[in-house]
Amino acid sequence: MAIEIGKSDVNSNPKRQTKKPLVLASVMLAMFMGAIEATIVSTAMPAIVADLGGFTLYSWVFSAYLLMNAVTVLIYGKLSDLFGRKPILTVGIIIFLIGSILCGFATSMKTLIIFRLIQGFGAGAVTPIATTIVGDIYTAEERAKIQGYLSSVWGISAITGPAVGGLLVQYVSWHYVFWINIPLGILSLVGLWMFLHENVEKKKHKIDYLGAILLMITISTLMFVLVEGGGRFGSWKMVSLLILSGLALIAFIFQERRAAEPVMPFSIWKHRAIFIANSTSLTTGIMLIGISSFLPTFVQGVMEQTPIVAGFTLTAMSIGWPIASTLSGRMLISMGYRKTSIIGGVFLIIGSIAFVTMSASSGPIWAALGSFFVGVGMGLTSTAFIVSIQSTVDWQQRGIATAANMFMRNLGNTIGAAMLGGILNNRMLHYFSQKDKSITVDDANNLLKASDRDKLSESVKSILQDGLTFSLHSVYFVVLTFAFVSLLLILFIPKKNEGSV
Repeated sequence: MAIEIGKSDVNSNPKRQTKKPLVLASVMLAMFMGAIEATIVSTAMPAIVADLGGFTLYSWVFSAYLLMNAVTVLIYGKLSDLFGRKPILTVGIIIFLIGSILCGFATSMKTLIIFRLIQGFGAGAVTPIATTIVGDIYTAEERAKIQGYLSSVWGISAITGPAVGGLLVQYVSWHYVFWINIPLGILSLVGLWMFLHENVEKKKHKIDYLGAILLMITISTLMFVLVEGGGRFGSWKMVSLLILSGLALIAFIFQERRAAEPVMPFSIWKHRAIFIANSTSLTTGIMLIGISSFLPTFVQGVMEQTPIVAGFTLTAMSIGWPIASTLSGRMLISMGYRKTSIIGGVFLIIGSIAFVTMSASSGPIWAALGSFFVGVGMGLTSTAFIVSIQSTVDWQQRGIATAANMFMRNLGNTIGAAMLGGILNNRMLHYFSQKDKSITVDDANNLLKASDRDKLSESVKSILQDGLTFSLHSVYFVVLTFAFVSLLLILFIPKKNEGSV
């Protein structure tokens, strides 16, 4: 099917000038809408489960959203290269808002999960295309600074999300946790359509529908296995899904090589800077989920701190990230991508070492410092990667190149959640079998609530806490390993990128 659409040239029409500051505000608003969704829903989940029931489906409320987000991000990136950024981002925001409205009306956990799938389907367009728009309207020198502003959105959402979520649940209703997105999305759409002007060059395009379908099958089956597999990786259902994913991947690669305009042009991976950036985003994605998933468990279960204190230790990462992203903008101009990324890689290692050496007596400040240093490392590297990628390719490939980088981090998150969760359970099982065979991994839940913890005998509590410490240290040794792998990959960034942007 031929589509009459092509390259967009922002500002080529002098009568309709793009207003950069207002477009940036609209883009940041859209990103904030997507970013706050994670933190605000996490805060409201206990109230949602209490109202709707279905605790066994708890994890799927998050997994459904992440799954559809990961499945669609590459496709949206490619479509934005074909149709222009504004219409595709508009479609994504509208689908996201429809999903948000429906989530607020959910009457059971199953319907909530279905509506979260719709929400995630729209969310896949928001972050990559919003980031790509910045790459379009700003020069390489300006991008370095502006990307820091975009990163600050995640820090602000991490701080405000739990507070707003808690207030809505306590004083209004959990339904408004989803409905709060509506005014944000509408304001973002108004700003985009009023102030962003793209002139689309008419050109015949052949949409790679088969490639898009094969990509969705490949990613969705793989993500399902990683999220739900757990101890059932050997079951015939999981093996069948893995085989299906592998076959779909082979078919996808074959299709992309013969397609006139592939969904995923493999040519972009031939750029060494892009290949290294995407590979490192995969490894840092694994690190990120390992810290954000298990640090609160250590702080609450081993250090015996409150959930609020545990949340603070993670918030430190969200503070370090935007600060470093802002600094990264200046560093990219003065010292280039490679040196900025290397410094970021060193901070990732420093933060990971803090977690490996953490004990019950270290205190939450130690945990927060480790979290902060990792945030600094993530801020320096992620900003350098995005600016480098957007400077390496032209307009026609900038959307898919940006989306591919974000997809690799999402994939890292999913792989990390499955792999590190498996390591944690395995190590705990091993420890308890040596110390007291009557204690199970599920008994560790008693450490996370003060009232349940106080009911435990000193000997049982000691075994549980020592077992959790032993197991989480195993997880953090893996995180540290991936920090070293990340730095090693960064060292392969072409030296020609050492100069200024």
